[in-house]
Formats: sequence, structure tokens, C-alpha cells
Amino acid sequence: MLDATLRRIVDPPLDRIGRRLAAAGIAANAVTVAGFAVGLLAIPLLAAEWYGLALAAILINRLADGLDGAVARHTTLTDFGGYLDIVCDFIVYAGVAFGFALARPENAVSAAFLILSFVGTGTSFLAFAILAAKRGLASEARGRKSLYYLGGLTEGTETIAVFVAFCLFPSAFIPLAYVFGALCWLTTAARVVTARRSLG
Repeated sequence: MLDATLRRIVDPPLDRIGRRLAAAGIAANAVTVAGFAVGLLAIPLLAAEWYGLALAAILINRLADGLDGAVARHTTLTDFGGYLDIVCDFIVYAGVAFGFALARPENAVSAAFLILSFVGTGTSFLAFAILAAKRGLASEARGRKSLYYLGGLTEGTETIAVFVAFCLFPSAFIPLAYVFGALCWLTTAARVVTARRSLG
């Protein structure tokens, strides 16, 4: 919901850094993979209940997720780069929930619900992108991308915000996970409605 607005603020500095990284010969996919590796570190850190370090790993991962696209725009946008980016994103998203399930057994059911909710948002997003490409639809509301970005109530900005809240208030993980998971299902339902209208 907030991604398009936030992009007007974060894109200029990301673009400057991306230009420098591209000039230094650093590939966009290398940024994606490095960020992914750091993001995966959040899982054992959360399991050990080292929430501050886990939050740092998550934020570095999200920074890399913004930078890889900026680097690509100063080199070459590729279909594989867009594919790799989204695969890594959803694995890290699920990994954060998994890390909280490992941290405390009582978190397991709410973490499973959150992962299930991510399946809804992920599939509704990616399935629309496939058919949008087939029909030649395009949108740059969230910047120039390798695939069509269908918005929703819970996008990247909201996901980062709730991950920060999880790490700052780990004792509140269960209610926060249920609330955010419910919002994810509202996003999924809205995307289905949008797809019905757009794709007929």
C-alpha cells in the first residue's frame, strides 16, 4: 500500500548508490545473492532469540533488495534478475516466520499461519504478473521492474514494518502475526478481484 509513496523518497539515494556499485563492476545478481545470504542468517539468529542481530540481518537484506534493482537499472535489467529477486524475497519472508517458530514453541501455529498467508500474497502476485506479461500489461508505479507489480494492502513496506515490530517486541509476535496474516488475506482477496476485472 505504501510502496509507491515510499519509492519517491528512497529511490533517489538508492539510485546514486546503485550507480556507484555498477561503475565498480558489481553485478545486480551478486547484490541479490549477498543480500539473500544475510537474510538467511536471520533464521538462526531468531532461533537463538538474538533479536537485535536478526533485525540487522533483515534490514541489510531489505537494503540489498532495493540496491539490486538500482544496480540493474544502471547496467541491464534481465528477466532472470527479476526472477531471482522475487524468489529470494519470498524465501526470506517465510524464513523470518520460521525463525520465530524455532525461537519459541508457542509461536509455531501463528508462524505457520503467517507463512500460509504469504503463500496467498505471493501466488496472487506472481500469477497476475505471468498473465499481465502475456497480455502486454505494464506498470511503473513502483519503479521500472522486470515483472508487473500488483499492489495491495500488504506490500514490501508493510512487511518490513511488521518484521521490525516482531524483533523489537518479540513477546507480541503471536498477535502481530495473526493481524498481519489477516491483512495478507485481505490483500490476496483484493488481488483476485482486481485480476477478475483486469483479465476477464
